[in-house]
Amino acid sequence: MTSPKVLIVQHVPWEKPGRILDNLEDLNLPTLTMNIAKHKKAELPDFGDLAGLVIMGGPMGATDYDRYPGLKNEAKLVRAAIGVGKPVLGICLGHQIIATALGAKLSTNDKSEIGFAPIKSVAKHDYFSMWSKQLDVLHWHQDVVEVPEGGQLLAKSPGTPNQAFRFGSALGLQFHLEVSRPLLEEWLSEPTMTKGLKKTHIAKLRDDFDAYNSQLQPLADQVFASFAARCNTYARTLTA
Repeated sequence: MTSPKVLIVQHVPWEKPGRILDNLEDLNLPTLTMNIAKHKKAELPDFGDLAGLVIMGGPMGATDYDRYPGLKNEAKLVRAAIGVGKPVLGICLGHQIIATALGAKLSTNDKSEIGFAPIKSVAKHDYFSMWSKQLDVLHWHQDVVEVPEGGQLLAKSPGTPNQAFRFGSALGLQFHLEVSRPLLEEWLSEPTMTKGLKKTHIAKLRDDFDAYNSQLQPLADQVFASFAARCNTYARTLTA
């Protein structure tokens, strides 16, 4: 077999793994980044060589299989990975892909939620353990998803009942802990991301990031370092 690697699935160029990749690289874990959304039959790496799976965000719907047939392959990957205990991490759209792959209902809110707003923790788990009951995080979504049957709700907000959940070896986050300041600037320079946003809203996003980042960076490191450690442990089982 080849060296175990973590597969990172992106859907658009600007929705990068950011801090997730930083933590994987800290453990010298090889990664492979792919975009398979439009490919009905994508050439994926050997499943047996995968030490973990990361599914990033994107503007499409998690079940928009007609326009993005590759999303079905992502759902199959999720189920297969969870089935054998491979670590899985989903961000925003990725969070929704994990949930819908496990049978949860997807719906769309009347308005997009873009900006910093609080989430509340409802349960503690070693995979995602907020040290504060309430924390302001970066939101950038309109679709929402229920917790799949058998999953554990970890965080919620008034407009989004499922902000974070766990199911077996998978963790889903609706919000964006992965975004660093440079990555935020990439988002704000991308017309697709800022369409409809006023200059005052964009300025507030920058100001709020600077205000909240000192709280978010340690949480991001905690969550993504935990994920990286689990991938590292799983990689060792593949080479044992």
